[in-house]
Amino acid sequence: MRDFKKDIDALRERCGRTPLALITGASSGMGVIYAKELAQAGCDLLLVSNQETQLAQVASELAGAYGVRCLTRYQDLATETAADELFAWCQAEGLFVDILINNAGMFFFKELVLPDDRARVETILALHIATVTRLTLLLGQEMKNRGVGYVLNVSSMAANIPAPGLSLYAATKSYLKTFSKSLFFEYRPYGVGLTVVCPAAVATPLYHIQPKLMTWGVRLGFIATPEWLVRRALRGMFRRKRVVRPGFTNYLVPFLVNALPNACVAAIWKKL
Repeated sequence: MRDFKKDIDALRERCGRTPLALITGASSGMGVIYAKELAQAGCDLLLVSNQETQLAQVASELAGAYGVRCLTRYQDLATETAADELFAWCQAEGLFVDILINNAGMFFFKELVLPDDRARVETILALHIATVTRLTLLLGQEMKNRGVGYVLNVSSMAANIPAPGLSLYAATKSYLKTFSKSLFFEYRPYGVGLTVVCPAAVATPLYHIQPKLMTWGVRLGFIATPEWLVRRALRGMFRRKRVVRPGFTNYLVPFLVNALPNACVAAIWKKL
């Protein structure tokens, strides 16, 4: 198992205190795994989610198991002012974020029809684009001023496979990928690492995959476990990699999908 204690110790030496990691979407799925990996390495946590009960339970378990400080912030991040409100709260509490993991997200596979899907469209645009952009810039500026810090933005393999049913999800994840890859060069001279991870399918409830298919997908290597994915992402972040593309499916699937003729894609979508 990859241990990140040396990375956290090195960050502690640079900060002059115990580092603090802010993780969004931290009440379930990969967010919990990110929190666990950093907690057992000795990093304090600020966990943010719109699931209040689960959030409190995760924080209590991690604080008890690893003896780190686990702060929580119950908040809906899919609003226009979410990032500014969270940043203002951190400032009021005197918190300095050293690691920002923009993990919160949503997924759906369907044809978009207005006005029925207006709320869904606005939510995903706010959650994947507006909030991540503002949080990255607000907290990133503080990191730049201190000359130390890490930002990890979670994109997706879908950023490389625009397809019907994934139109909005793929587009927002493509934005995150491009935004992060460009900002990497802007933050690098200030000693701040900015990494974007592009997971393929992961064994979490986010994708609503049937349990049997999930099990077979993991066994065959087409679906990654959250633990494996998170360790790869954190390793890339601490190494200040620009992009992390874990797994062979990250290269195989986009190639195969993009190689399909338009008529083929249209026929498949009609069947679905």
